[in-house]
Amino acid sequence: MKPDNSQQVRGNLRAARWLGAHRMNAATLSPQRYARLILSTSRVPFLQVVKTSVAAIVAWIVTAPLLQGQIPLFAVIAAILVVQPSVNQSFGKALERCVGVIIGVVLAYLVGLVFGGTSWIVPVAVIIALLLGWALRLGPTSSVQIPISAMLVLSLGATTPGYAFNRILETIVGALIGVAVNLLIVPPVALQPVHEAVARLGNELGSILDSLARTLSTPTSAADRTAMLVEARLLTPMRAKAAAALAAGEESLKYNPRRSVHRDLLETDAMLLAMLSILVTRVTGMARGVVDHYDDDLLDEPLVSEIVSEMQRASHDLRLVILNADLPGAAVLQAVPDDLPALTAPLRVTVPSSEHWVLLGFLLEDLRRIHEEIVEATDAPR
Repeated sequence: MKPDNSQQVRGNLRAARWLGAHRMNAATLSPQRYARLILSTSRVPFLQVVKTSVAAIVAWIVTAPLLQGQIPLFAVIAAILVVQPSVNQSFGKALERCVGVIIGVVLAYLVGLVFGGTSWIVPVAVIIALLLGWALRLGPTSSVQIPISAMLVLSLGATTPGYAFNRILETIVGALIGVAVNLLIVPPVALQPVHEAVARLGNELGSILDSLARTLSTPTSAADRTAMLVEARLLTPMRAKAAAALAAGEESLKYNPRRSVHRDLLETDAMLLAMLSILVTRVTGMARGVVDHYDDDLLDEPLVSEIVSEMQRASHDLRLVILNADLPGAAVLQAVPDDLPALTAPLRVTVPSSEHWVLLGFLLEDLRRIHEEIVEATDAPR
């Protein structure tokens, strides 16, 4: 008769649960976790730090004589907040802040006329300002700026002559200075991340096509095919990252005096990304189809060798398209052994065996569309 180890098993389970909870609590309370809440994964460009400092100093120097001895704090604040990663964002921040200050000052004046100078009108004005920002569908900057301006005018304006007017004046001047500094001192252009993301996506697509070719030409294990499918599915977040970089690049060129120099490169990025986005859908579907319908007899199918050759040619020409685009950052691409296109003719279709006609027909159709996309990109004028 076997001994009853149930109590020992339950004791081990309780000890494992306690140890897991202890480790979880230790990880939750670790300094690294709190550091991640306040630290960013990347630094602000040092040039933006310099431009922000210049904008703050110029705002102080320009507005100080206009305020008759008052400290131009709000001009400096406006200048600091307006210097953004792009000129278009600087315009937007300047407009939002000026609108919020003007509405807040006017609201404080009207509330003071209606309710008088009692202290309890300050929280009333704050509530009205928040509701007004919500009703007008203003952005976060303006919605927050309205109650702050109203509160400051009601609390300090009564004892400081001309406070409301000076606040509007210095905010507008500081915002204009912030925009001018961001516009005149090396306006930021966020194109390098776009080039790198597009080139990296093209390289990864070529790698997945090569992996598909190896899977159909040599014996593989189920784990190898699953790993290939996982890599193919990672193309989707890479495409999303490239699209976000492209949007940021387009944002950086709005109202930028250097936009004419970089517009053609950005258009090339956009066309390549549109083509690569279609290929991501095709290649991911092909990887899923191979994993779902694979069997060992597939390697003996006569048509498979032609499909493998077409995949290899498509991978070669895809890398060639990216390299010929001459994008900065294309060094992440793998070397292309031949600089001549390999997709010189469409794949000729033969009749597959009845056991594999679904998979092979699916692969043939996707390869036909991949062929059309890459050939069209290869023939496009540079």
